[in-house]
Amino acid sequence: MSDRLITDQKEFDDLCSHIREAGIVAFDTEFISENTFRPKLCLIQLATRDQAAAVDPFEVDVSDWWNIMQDDQTTVVVHAGREESRFCLTSTGQRPRLLIDVQLAEGLRSSSYPLSYERLLLRVLNKTIHSTETRTDWQRRPLTDRQITYAIDDVRYVLEVWDRQKAWLGKKNRLTWAEEEFERLLDDMEAERAGGQWMKLSGVRRLNSRQLAVVRELYRWREQTAESRDQPMRRILRDDLLIDLARRQPKSESELLNSRDLNRTNFRRSAGEIVECVQMALALPPDEFPPRFRNNDSGPDEPVLGKLLALALANRCGELQLSAGIVGTSSDLKDWIRWYSSGSKPAQAPRLSTGWRAEVCGDLLRNVVEGKVALRVADPNSEHPLVFEPVE
Repeated sequence: MSDRLITDQKEFDDLCSHIREAGIVAFDTEFISENTFRPKLCLIQLATRDQAAAVDPFEVDVSDWWNIMQDDQTTVVVHAGREESRFCLTSTGQRPRLLIDVQLAEGLRSSSYPLSYERLLLRVLNKTIHSTETRTDWQRRPLTDRQITYAIDDVRYVLEVWDRQKAWLGKKNRLTWAEEEFERLLDDMEAERAGGQWMKLSGVRRLNSRQLAVVRELYRWREQTAESRDQPMRRILRDDLLIDLARRQPKSESELLNSRDLNRTNFRRSAGEIVECVQMALALPPDEFPPRFRNNDSGPDEPVLGKLLALALANRCGELQLSAGIVGTSSDLKDWIRWYSSGSKPAQAPRLSTGWRAEVCGDLLRNVVEGKVALRVADPNSEHPLVFEPVE
């Protein structure tokens, strides 16, 4: 394939027609995100088995590409495609229909996750590429031949990688696992757009209902302000300062600016709006405050039990050539312990007890907790040195 940069609308339209006929395409982007509310799309890279090209969105109307991502005829293959999915959602309000992420797929056939694109190529295809343009300012024009080649390299081998992964996953009966994970990636993208991101801020779980109301109001203001100014949200108000304001609840601008961290020019210009947000939240009737996060610990033994189950899970993943990070996090294990302790109600089943994860570790976790298996070290030099044996 020869490398080319498309700046002509007809040439791009012809490429889209070719992609529809091919039915499968590798996709990547180059963008700048440091100084804007949303990442600024600077380049689109596309590759079928016959053609590869970079497309300049500054010169070409690329809306037809988003249409392709939404159709149910064209499979789009990405590596770490979270931002690529966001571009589609932002541009159209709709999620991609047939998305495959080779980074996720590799985590379902090895313990290494997440792998960079370069390491993934080396592992799957034994190919080496060099990331010489990682600091490129992709919005500057004209782009050099070297930049274009680097960008297209990001999609040149993706379909070949997926072919290898698909064959392996098929033999291991894990293709449905991969399909579940690809859909979950898109579900997470849509959930972000639905709001509620403020509930994930560090430190928020320790606040009371009144303080949570302040956090919610300030987060909404910060998001709207950042969008109107086209600036990153952290530049409007950092997460830690937002939590601090929820605790202090300043009643005036002078009280707000008493904090050293807030006594800066960019915060001074918004001081009145910040105080107004705090007071609006506090003026709400108590029944409109967000509910306080519950302490759902199953008991004083939960940390110990969590560590034991984490060992069991990691060992099982080693046995199955599977990334423990994809199967479940420490938070997932806590959810499982609380669910089990509360009576294992099917309607409230946590992630580790549903879908393919239940197949991987559901019985193991339950057997460990119920004392039906004993643990011993079988081979200290193995990647999965532990053995869980039935108790007689």
